[in-house]
Amino acid sequence: MSDSEHRFGEWVAVRRHGHVAELVLDRPKAMNAVSTEMARRIAEATTALAADRDVRTVVLTSTHPRAFCVGADLKERNSLTDAELVRQRPLARAAYTGVLELPVPVVAAVHGFALGGGFELALSCDVIVADTTAVVGLPEVSVGVIPGGGGTQLLPRRVGAARAAELVFSARRVDASEARELGLVDELVPEGEDRTEALALAARMAANSPVGLRAAKRALRLGHGLDLRAGLEVEDAAWRSVAFSGDRAEGVAAFNEKRKPDWPGE
Repeated sequence: MSDSEHRFGEWVAVRRHGHVAELVLDRPKAMNAVSTEMARRIAEATTALAADRDVRTVVLTSTHPRAFCVGADLKERNSLTDAELVRQRPLARAAYTGVLELPVPVVAAVHGFALGGGFELALSCDVIVADTTAVVGLPEVSVGVIPGGGGTQLLPRRVGAARAAELVFSARRVDASEARELGLVDELVPEGEDRTEALALAARMAANSPVGLRAAKRALRLGHGLDLRAGLEVEDAAWRSVAFSGDRAEGVAAFNEKRKPDWPGE
């Protein structure tokens, strides 16, 4: 299973598998609907993961057999006053940006429903592995709101402006095969294999230089949307941050000595 497990409240856990951290959504009775409390705990867990230099990659998973996450807790939302909703907003944002701003590669393992805020949590990851049961979508306009966990910004970056507009305005649900075809998910695997495959992918990533992984993610994220010249400056700054690192020295030495690197991680 895992080397260790640390819980953040009742519904969020972090399991460690060597240098891979598994961020687990574990609110089975509500299909992982994101309540205020759950949002707070996701933010806490991502803050802890971001500060842990031993973590090289993260996998976002769900314990519910039929859902990754169904989005915001609409039952709770229905009971909130306007003032409470205003106060809740920064907590909700902190959960999504917590995942988005993790400094290491993040892989989502999606099965069943990943709707609204649930799909936005997946979109906040770098790579989405989905099984054949996955159903994704951003249905927020059908309940009088908009995607507010990054969806209106992350989806067009993934699939283009027109396709994102069609999906957001129609509020439609997309099955796994079409989701793969449109680029809403990146890898499609057999039913029940999403977690296994995502952990395996994260482990392959984690075999690489921790310094290199973080710098590459920084360059990819900061450079996106810039013109080419500005983007290449972002890349150059990231290259300079790794060029004189212990990891680079070890990587070159290991290559020449035909052995596996023992990364110092600095």
